[in-house]
Amino acid sequence: MTATLYGIPNCDTVKKARTWLDQAGIPFAFHDYKKAGIDPDTLRGWVERLGWEAVLNRSGTTFRKLPETDRTDLDAERAIALMVAQPSMIRRPMLVHGEVLEAGFKPDRYAAIFAR
Repeated sequence: MTATLYGIPNCDTVKKARTWLDQAGIPFAFHDYKKAGIDPDTLRGWVERLGWEAVLNRSGTTFRKLPETDRTDLDAERAIALMVAQPSMIRRPMLVHGEVLEAGFKPDRYAAIFAR
């Protein structure tokens, strides 16, 4: 089973995750949000599993540059609409491996996921 890593290629955290996977010899497909966007149903599934707060990257510059009215009173549907419109607002990377969905990159978490 091949893992899929979702992100943007110039993100430092995505680079670290890709390097970790390469060095561990783990095959993976890379889904570039900048080129391919994100399927709304995929994103909705992530939000249902992890919560929109875990999937939306509120610390990134794309989110911080939004007008205050767009950043306040968020709920799942509004957060999904923002992320579909601007995938750079999705936490990076997102890893899908079988039934596992992991937001962000921590080497010890990846080691546990792929030790199964």
